[in-house]
Amino acid sequence: MLNLILNTDSYKTSHYCQYPTGTQYVSSYIESRGGEFADTLVFGLQAFIRQYLCRPISMDDINEADAILSAHGVPFNRAGWEYILNSHKGFLPIEIQAVAEGTLLPTGNVMVQVINTDPACAWLTSYVETALLRAIWYPTTVATLSYQCKQVIGRYLQKTANNLDGLPFKLHDFGARGASSEETAALGGAAHLINFMGTDTLSGIVAARRYYRANMPGFSIPAAEHSTITSWGKNGESAAYANMLQQFGGAGRLVAVVSDSYDLWNAINRIWGDELKEQVETMGGTLVVRPDSGNPLEVVPQALENLMDKFGYHTNSKGYRVLPDCIRLIQGDGVSLRSIEAILAALEARGISADNLAFGMGGELLQKVNRDTQKFAMKASAICVQGEWRDISKDPITDPGKRSKRGRLALIRSNGQYQTIREDQLGLQPNLLVPVFRNGELLVQYSFDEIRARAGRQAI
Repeated sequence: MLNLILNTDSYKTSHYCQYPTGTQYVSSYIESRGGEFADTLVFGLQAFIRQYLCRPISMDDINEADAILSAHGVPFNRAGWEYILNSHKGFLPIEIQAVAEGTLLPTGNVMVQVINTDPACAWLTSYVETALLRAIWYPTTVATLSYQCKQVIGRYLQKTANNLDGLPFKLHDFGARGASSEETAALGGAAHLINFMGTDTLSGIVAARRYYRANMPGFSIPAAEHSTITSWGKNGESAAYANMLQQFGGAGRLVAVVSDSYDLWNAINRIWGDELKEQVETMGGTLVVRPDSGNPLEVVPQALENLMDKFGYHTNSKGYRVLPDCIRLIQGDGVSLRSIEAILAALEARGISADNLAFGMGGELLQKVNRDTQKFAMKASAICVQGEWRDISKDPITDPGKRSKRGRLALIRSNGQYQTIREDQLGLQPNLLVPVFRNGELLVQYSFDEIRARAGRQAI
């Protein structure tokens, strides 16, 4: 699946002969035209560039594409691809400009701009749309969703907790098994780690290390699943829990145990809160109880109330109840941006601090997003024909929201606000769109720490 020539839509293969005679350059841009959130947290372009654009196409790629596309019934620009192979050693003669990854960019602004660097390859700019747009919209949308979750959790911690120290671990990525592919899990998992440090999506760790020079961007803890608990049998539930404490408990250690295999309330009230209470209180670490069924708006508040009945609590400086350090709760079922806010609001109403709770988010985080979540699009905005630059755009009468921008573009920040302008209007203003790739070379390489710090400066 690494043949870049085939990483496109079928109809793109016929576009090389559709431009006006004498076309030398085509300039296109990517933006989020709007959507569910007013801002997008930009991420993912560098991963795509390093994985796909920093390796040359080969004659084998050309031959494979020729065979497939000819049988598929669409034209193949063999001469054009052989020209790239022979004249550019197989590297795409394009330049990509982009805003720095980790930037929280208001929708409606240019995020990426692409242009061919060889006038013989004007067709190439739009040819890469499919791969490039997908490379941007997905990780950026996941990063944006994760960022919004962070804002919600942060607000409730500000209201109900003494500090924000626990925020980096308040939303754990459970999404790997619900993602459509390992690459999806890798890119989405890495995107989430810009905002939080808890994950079970190992592919996201690998992506952050491979493409962004991360050391160890995320962490997890030993945790039970239903198979390991139910393997002891219903009568052995208490022994299964005791084994978890014996195997993974200890000073400064955390262990999570799913506790709803049979009767959550019995597990909390009788097993954790009675039989094993002393072990929980004296092991020196933290037991994280995990409900995994039922309506979380009902289960989470009641579970915390029951744990407080059994283990006690203290009242923090904000006047909200907090469990002792030896025990916490994680909700990993039915978690979404909306349910996070609803659950935390319910806890606030009961006088329970958000400090008591962490969330695990799966398909809602990595899979329940699409290109229209933030209305991403890549459109051509300028073309050079026989040395003359022309503005081009679309302006459909049936949908003004799809009106596209015109001309070569630039991004500036004026009075603290991002603004997209024409490149020829820049003057002395710095252009925040910087060249990040040209002709096979990665020009700017962001570290994961740098991206995370940039995003963090715009949070809460």
